[in-house]
Amino acid sequence: MTRQTSQSSRVRSFKPRSAGGALGGIIGAIAMSVIAGVLVTAAVTPVVALSGISASSAIGIFEKLPNHLNPGRLAEPSTLYATDADGTPHKIAEFYEQDRETVGWDEISQYVKDAAVAEEDPRFYTHGGVDVLASGRAVLQNAAGQNLSGASTITMQYVRNVLIQEAYAISDPEEQKAAYDKAMEQNMERKLQEMRYAISIEKKYPKDDILLGYLNIALFGRQIYGIESAAKYYYSKSAKDLSLAEAASLVAIVNNPSLYQLDVEENLPANTERRNKILGSMLAHGKITEAQHEEAVNTPVEPKITPREQGCFLAEKSYGLGHFCDYVQRYIKQDPNFGETEEERTFNFARGGYEIYTTIDLDMQRAGLDAMHNTVPAVMDGIKLGGATVSVGVGTGKVLAMLQNRPYNNAQAFLDSNPEYTNINYNTDFEYGGSSGFQIGSTFKPVTLAEWIRTGHSVRDIVNVNGRTVQENTFRAGCLGDGVYGYGSFKFTNDNEGTRGNQPVLTAISNSVNGGLVSMQQRMDLCDTFSTAQKLGLHRASDLPTLDDGVTPTVPTLNGNVRDLSMVPSNVYGGIDEIAPISVASAYAAFAGDGTVCTPVPIDKILGPDGEQVPFTKSECTEGIAPEVAAGVAYALEYTVNNGLARHAQSPAGVPHLAKTGTTDDVVDNWTAGASSTVATATWVGNAEPVKLADGTMGRVSTQGFWGPSGPIMTADQTIWPAVMNVADQKYGGSAFPEPSAASIRQTMVTVPDVKGKSFEEATSMLTQVGFDVADGGEVDSSVAKDMVAKSDPEGGASVGLGSLITVYRSNGRATEVPDGLTGSTGRDAESALKSAGFSHVDFTCESGGRPDPKQDEVVSVSPGSGTEARTSSVVTLTLSCGTDEDDD
Repeated sequence: MTRQTSQSSRVRSFKPRSAGGALGGIIGAIAMSVIAGVLVTAAVTPVVALSGISASSAIGIFEKLPNHLNPGRLAEPSTLYATDADGTPHKIAEFYEQDRETVGWDEISQYVKDAAVAEEDPRFYTHGGVDVLASGRAVLQNAAGQNLSGASTITMQYVRNVLIQEAYAISDPEEQKAAYDKAMEQNMERKLQEMRYAISIEKKYPKDDILLGYLNIALFGRQIYGIESAAKYYYSKSAKDLSLAEAASLVAIVNNPSLYQLDVEENLPANTERRNKILGSMLAHGKITEAQHEEAVNTPVEPKITPREQGCFLAEKSYGLGHFCDYVQRYIKQDPNFGETEEERTFNFARGGYEIYTTIDLDMQRAGLDAMHNTVPAVMDGIKLGGATVSVGVGTGKVLAMLQNRPYNNAQAFLDSNPEYTNINYNTDFEYGGSSGFQIGSTFKPVTLAEWIRTGHSVRDIVNVNGRTVQENTFRAGCLGDGVYGYGSFKFTNDNEGTRGNQPVLTAISNSVNGGLVSMQQRMDLCDTFSTAQKLGLHRASDLPTLDDGVTPTVPTLNGNVRDLSMVPSNVYGGIDEIAPISVASAYAAFAGDGTVCTPVPIDKILGPDGEQVPFTKSECTEGIAPEVAAGVAYALEYTVNNGLARHAQSPAGVPHLAKTGTTDDVVDNWTAGASSTVATATWVGNAEPVKLADGTMGRVSTQGFWGPSGPIMTADQTIWPAVMNVADQKYGGSAFPEPSAASIRQTMVTVPDVKGKSFEEATSMLTQVGFDVADGGEVDSSVAKDMVAKSDPEGGASVGLGSLITVYRSNGRATEVPDGLTGSTGRDAESALKSAGFSHVDFTCESGGRPDPKQDEVVSVSPGSGTEARTSSVVTLTLSCGTDEDDD
C-alpha cells in the first residue's frame, strides 16, 4: 500500500469536534487541562492552570492511556543472490513493498540531521518528547478557536510513523486500512496517545537514536522510505554524501510528499521554496553560515532520478535467471514458515528485508544458456518451440541450474508485443511456474527397469523386444478390482526396428526398444511399477485436464489423485503423462544416488535484517528405491551412455555418467535425462504449446524438420545436456557408481520343461510360467498324436537363459519312431524289425565298400537313427559290416 499523504510530517492543525462558540471554548479548556497533565507527567514544565479542571484530574486521564510502543522492524526489500565460481554472491533481484535501506548514524550527512531538527523540532534536544512551548501555544490557539499547529515533535512524528508502519504490517487489507485510518485520526485522543508514546520512547532511547529512527522511517514519496533510499532515488548517491542543498530538498519532501517529491517536474518550484525555508531555519539556529546559506539557496534543485528496480525481469536481464527467480518467489509463497496463507507469505516476503542466498550455480547456468540460445530459438514459424534444462544436486535436491529458450517477463502488455518472452517456467510444476509439463516418453523406461530389478530380475534376462499386439489381461494390476488391467488389446511398435527377437533387458534399455519393456511389465504388477514411480517423486505437473463438458477423464491411477500418473501399460515404455523436467531430474538423481530422492529446493540460506538465520522449507530426502536397485539401474544407464542411444552423454573429463533419451510420438518431445554421482540434469526440447493445424484445430506438432542455428531441433537436447554437465563435472567431479548386485546383472539360467506330448496350449503355459517366451514352430513329422507337441527347441531338460525363446513344434501324426536295437543284428533281422514298425523301404550299404550280404552281415549304423522319427514311406538305410568277420578269420 502506498499513500502520497504527509504520513511522517508534524500535525499542523487540530480541530475539536465542535469548532467555535461556547462549546468550542469548553472543549478547548478541557484540552488545555489535559495538556497540562501531560506536561506534569513529562516533568518538563510547571503546570499552568488554564481551566477549572485540576491538574491531578488531567494527569489521571493521561495515565490511563497505553505508554508502551515497540518501534519493531521496518519493512525493507528482500534480495536474491546467486554465487559464482569463487563463492562470491551476486545480487540477481530485489523485491519490496517499501523501498527502504536502513542506515546508521554515521551514514547520514549532518546536513540532513540539522535540517530536520531546525525545521521540524528546534527544541528536539531539550524537551522530553513533548515540546512545552509548542504544545502550550497550540492549546491556547485551540481555546481561541484557532487551528492546532506546531504541536508535533520529531519524537511524536516518529510515533505517528511507527503506528502507520504497524498498520502496513497487517496483511489483511481491511484490518490494515482500519489500523491506518486510526493512526491518521485527527482528534485529541490520538494526540494524547502520541504524546504518551513519545514520552515513553524518550525515556527509553537516546535522542540521536530517535532522530535516526525518524530519518529511516519517514516517507519520501511513492514507495521511497528512509533517507538512504531517498538519496539514491532522487540524487543517485548515498545519504552520507548529500550536499547542503540536496539534504534540505529531501527533508522538504517529508512535510508533504505528493507536493514536494522531486520526480514530478511540476513540484520543483514548490520544493525549492520549501527547501529555502528550511535553509533559513538552519541559518537562524546557527547550523550553517551565511555563505553556506547563500550558496545553497542559489543552487537549483536538479534531481538525478535513479529508480530502484525490482522484480524477476532484473534476474533475467543480468543472468538469464528470470524463471528461476520466479520459482524462488513461488517456493516461498508455498512455504508455511512465511505465513498461514499465500497472501500472508507474499506480504511478508515483500516486507521482510530477507537476504536469500539461492542454490544456483552461475557457471552451469551460463553454459546451459549459451548452448540453449545456440540451438533452440525463442521464436520459430510453424511451432511454439520450447526448451528447458534443470540440474539438481544428487543427495541434496539443490537446484543448480534452471534455464529455457524463452526469456522471462511477467508484464502482460510487454508479453503481448514481445512473443519471444514468456512468464511460463517450463521446468517446474504448475504451481511453481504455470507449466503443465511435457510427455516424457522413453525417459520413463528406467522406472520400469527399477521395478524389474526390485522384483528379483536381472538386466541380462532375455525378453521379447518385438512390436506386437498384446492382450490387456496379460498385465497384472493387483490394486484394480479383478487383478488385471483390462480385457481389450492394444498394438504397439518400436522406433528402433533394428533390434528384434529375444534380447537381453540391457539391450532393450540401451536401444530403447518398447517391446522389451512390455515383456518386462507382463512379468510384474502394474500397480507396483507405478508405486515405484511415485516413490521416485514422479507425478503430473498439473491436475488432470478437464474436457469441454467439464468432466475429468477417468483413467486408472494408483491413488485416484489428480497428480497421479496414468496407470496404463503404454506408460511403462513411453510415458504419456506430462511431467516437469525438475521432477525427472530428481528421479534420475535417485538412480545415481543410492536410491535417495530429494525434493528440489532453490534456497541455500535466508538471513533476516539482523543477520539471523530465517527458517524455510528445506529439501526432504527419502528412499525412493533400495540402494541395490539403484545400482542396477545405474549400471544399465551407464551402459546406455557407453554403448546405446545416449552416447552424447559421455563425459570428456572421464566422469561416469548415466543417461537415457526419450522421444514421444511424432517427435513432439525430445529428452535427455541423466546424472553423475554428484549432479543430475534433465533437458527437454519440443512443442511447448498447441498451434493451429492444417485442419483448423489446435494441436502439437512434430519438431522433426525444424532446424535451429546449429542443427535439427529434435537433437538439440543432445547439445544442451552435455554443455551443462561438462561444467558440473569440472566443478563437482563424480565417482564411479556403486557396483550392482550379482543378482541384477547375471543371466538367470532355467531348465526347459519337457513338453513333448502336451497340447500346444499346455506347453505354452508351462514354458511361460517359468519365464520363457514361446514361438509356434508349426508342424513336424512325429509319432506323437496329431496336434500334440512333438518337440521343443531347445529341448526339454536344457539349461538356457530366462526369457529365451522356446520354439514349440506340433505333431502331424505322420511319423514312426525308428526301432532301437538294430545295430549288431543281421541285416535281415533289422529289416524285419523295420517292416514290423511300418517302414517299407529299407536299403543296405557296406561300411567299407563291397557287396552287402544282409543274411550274414551285421548292422553297423541306421539312418535315420534309432529313436528318431520319420515317415514310414521314407527310406531307412542300414549300413552293414559286409563280411568283416570272415576276413578277420
